[in-house]
Amino acid sequence: MNFYTKQHKYYCGIDLHTNKMYVCILDEAGEIMVHRNIKTDREVFLKVIEPYREDIVVCVECMFTWYWIADLCGEENIPFVLGHALYMKAIHGGKAKNDKIDSHKIARLLRGGMIPQAYVYPPKMRSTRDLLRRRTHLVRKRAELFSHIQNTRSQYNIDEPIGKISRPKHREGVVEMFDDPSAQNMIAVDLQVIEAYDPIIASLEWNIVKTARHHDPISIAILNTISGIGKILSMVILYEIHNINRFPTVQDFASYCRLVKCSKESNGKKYGSGGKKIGNAHLKWAFSEAAVLFIRGNKQAKKYLDKHANKHGKGKALTILAHKLGRAVYFMLKNKKPFDQEIFFGL
Repeated sequence: MNFYTKQHKYYCGIDLHTNKMYVCILDEAGEIMVHRNIKTDREVFLKVIEPYREDIVVCVECMFTWYWIADLCGEENIPFVLGHALYMKAIHGGKAKNDKIDSHKIARLLRGGMIPQAYVYPPKMRSTRDLLRRRTHLVRKRAELFSHIQNTRSQYNIDEPIGKISRPKHREGVVEMFDDPSAQNMIAVDLQVIEAYDPIIASLEWNIVKTARHHDPISIAILNTISGIGKILSMVILYEIHNINRFPTVQDFASYCRLVKCSKESNGKKYGSGGKKIGNAHLKWAFSEAAVLFIRGNKQAKKYLDKHANKHGKGKALTILAHKLGRAVYFMLKNKKPFDQEIFFGL
């Protein structure tokens, strides 16, 4: 966890919402200079902070409306801090809670150097990252439909295998496998929705690949040297990382990717692990997916997995492999070197 500790003359804490924002500005002595509710508007906000522009820092809690104010502060050369929502939730205690109180607390924490920072993703690659996340959402929805068709087959005890219906040519005759008219209608609806998803996802992927070529083609090419990591998975990893140099150590990167467990200890006693929701869920998924794809047709990887599976079980063995791939990606991007399987397995 990183805290913002730089000193300024004025500290601005904002409880931000879509239509209103409660602004609290403190001076370096902790006296309240401004504390009022204003319209969520660029010009109104700049007018409020105008008397304090000489040396002010602005902070908001990380939630879905922070993009515009981060970009505005960047354009106006105003220091901006994005508070980590989960960490701030833990330290925002109190009997009463409202926008006025929250904005004051944010300003106080900012002045005291106690704001836990989240990464302010720059606008250049932000929209493409969000588009990738939307593509992942749609793919998962389509996968749910595939699973529903397969589960319905099991429900009706149909022995004949449906096959790999992710390919359009294998979808013919699937509806006719069911005798019940309502079941046929249900499967037909699933297939219609899947067929509607297919061109949308294909178009999204084409646009994402086209855009990614202009951002960081070298890093994408480096990631593609890992067996099993294709064009989409490499872009997910790259866009969620953005800049590998923001992680001082490989341990910081592994923690951010949720590839390690964080132990809880007190007075020499261990209380299990925590922090499962802190970190990047998209990178956790990407490296877990990469571990499964990495062992396909890879004898060395299969041997490595079997060795750990005998000791820990297959689930934990895949987690160990995902962690190892995450560490490899860190050093590959850091040193701008392609994947070397002999180094990876220590041969």
